[in-house]
Order: sequence, then C-alpha cells, then structure tokens
Amino acid sequence: MIRSAFSNAGYGRQRTTALRSLAAAAAFGALAGAGAQTPGLAAMPPPVEIVYVCPFDRSIRGLEPGVCRAGNREAALNAEVPEPLEFPLTMTTVPPHLLPGEPVQLRFEVRDPWEQKVVDRFTVVHEAPFHAFIVSEDLDFFLHDHPRWTGAAFELGVTLPRDGFYRVLTDFLPEAATPQLLTRSLFVGDGRTTPRVLVRDYERKRGPNLEVQLEQLSADPVAGTGVTLRFHLTPDDGIEPYLGAAGHMLVVSDDLIDMTHTHPASPGIGSFADFRVVFPRPRVYRVWVQFQRQGVVTTAHFDVPVQPGGG
Repeated sequence: MIRSAFSNAGYGRQRTTALRSLAAAAAFGALAGAGAQTPGLAAMPPPVEIVYVCPFDRSIRGLEPGVCRAGNREAALNAEVPEPLEFPLTMTTVPPHLLPGEPVQLRFEVRDPWEQKVVDRFTVVHEAPFHAFIVSEDLDFFLHDHPRWTGAAFELGVTLPRDGFYRVLTDFLPEAATPQLLTRSLFVGDGRTTPRVLVRDYERKRGPNLEVQLEQLSADPVAGTGVTLRFHLTPDDGIEPYLGAAGHMLVVSDDLIDMTHTHPASPGIGSFADFRVVFPRPRVYRVWVQFQRQGVVTTAHFDVPVQPGGG
C-alpha cells in the first residue's frame, strides 16, 4: 500500500525543511580538503544559471540554444533563469501490498510541472541520474541505491525486512531544471515499528576494512546554524571515490521529518572528510556516512543531538 508522504501536515513540512537545509549547507561554500585530491574524482555539475525554454510549451527545455516545434508552430528557445519548482513524482509498487521479506519493485515516474509530461532527460550527478535512500522508522534499516531507467520511469528492486513504516528519499536533477529532493512513504505488512529514541553516539565504527571516527570541530550543533562534522578514516591508504564523491552522507531526524543527502565540503580524499551540515530543528539526528576503500564500501552511522537556537 502506498500513502503519500504529504498526506498529513507533519510530513508535508519535510520538503520545505530539507530543501532549506540543503540550500543553507551549500551557501557555506567549499572548506579545506582532506588531503590531496585523487585524479578521476568526478565533480558536481556546475550550477545551471541559464536554461533555454520553448515559449509555447515550457516542458520543452534544454541547456543549449535552439528551436522548438509543435504542429505548424516554430520558435526560438528563450534564455531564462531556471525556476525553483518541484517536479511531481509518483511512486508505485509491485505488488501493491508489501510484505516483510518479500521482493518488491519500486517505480518512480517524474512529470514536468507545466504540462504534466513524463520527464525523460536527467543530468547525471555523482555517476547516477537518480539516487534513492530508504530508512525504516526504527532507523535500523538503511539503503542507498540507484534505480535503473526503463525509458519512462526509474525502477528499483528491494526487499524490506520487517513490518512497519519506511521513508524514501529521492535525489535527482531533471535537465534544465533545479535539483529535486523528494520524499515518499511505504507501509510494509500490517504493523508499525516503534520509533527509536536516539541519544548521542560518537563511538568509533568498524566496517569491513575501514574504521570511521566522528569528530565535532565546533560547539554542539544548534538548529539552523552550520556545523562541521569531521570523519577520520583508518587506515587512510586505499581510500577511493565512491559514486563520484569523496563520501556520501544521509542526515535523518529521529522523527523522519528531515532528510538531507550531502557530500564532503571538498572533493579531496585522505585521512579525514569534512561535511558541513545545517540541522533544521532541535532533535537528535542519525547521520549515515559511506566511504570506499580498496573497492569495499563502509557504511557507518552516528547520532547527533541538536540544541535549540538562541533566536
């Protein structure tokens, strides 16, 4: 059964807070890197400042000048600043009723906000046109994967381990548009899991061939204020780019309202990686990080309490 992430007021606020958090984090700019840069590390596409739009059909757009045609009409594309609009996203499942431990196919269809046409052109960001994250309500289950393009939608096969509520964060960039960070919800089986009560957890985590240690470089995080989280990597030899970035981070509040996907502030790879984060509200946040060493990906999580702002 699929229920919209925006079917209640609480989760409807998530879209706004996540985008505000992402925009605020980006505003801090690049920080000092963690060691020398590694050749071949893919960079984020530069911000799109100008797009070219058809004057009689805004769904026809591109990154280069040109013309658009429809029937007997033809016109030059107009140069514009991209509009910060949300693209409608429909998530469906096969089968429609989900059971724990049973395979399910998730299907993500994106439409444009002007003509409601299916979008079939996306910008590849960090080696993939579509990133998907899934977390369970008790925050025990975490998945970062990349649905495949079928020609009309993105599809992802998953198996969700137990009954309960899951949140899905999608991260994608339609061509000649602005980045999209959208959430949807899944209910598995007939039950609900108990939300986890998080407390501060900065303990060292051990992966298959890598240890990750969180160091907070400034005072305890305050809601709405940027903070740098530094992750020390041991051993530091053989650290490699993972999906075109020095590392990946998913930040999720304990009530699953706020979800943000971000990357190190500098593309350099070395013995540590710095992430600049803005936590939107005074909660406890679970922070997952992913790094790759000698072809093996380590996923580690830490729990970060965030204090109320002084304003």
